[in-house]
Amino acid sequence: MDLDKVVCFCQNVTNGMIKDAVEAGAKTFEEVQEATGAGTVCGACAENVQHLVEQFTKE
Repeated sequence: MDLDKVVCFCQNVTNGMIKDAVEAGAKTFEEVQEATGAGTVCGACAENVQHLVEQFTKE
């Protein structure tokens, strides 16, 4: 996985930033939103962000 790939263009949040948020303790989509801002503007990335949260919490 490319951790530098932008997943939320509105807030310029990358896969790596989502992974970092999960590793720092964010365990839900809402907690990742609070930590990164991903999915809080237009919502187009929400499904992708949710999938990443689920993936990273399983690792």
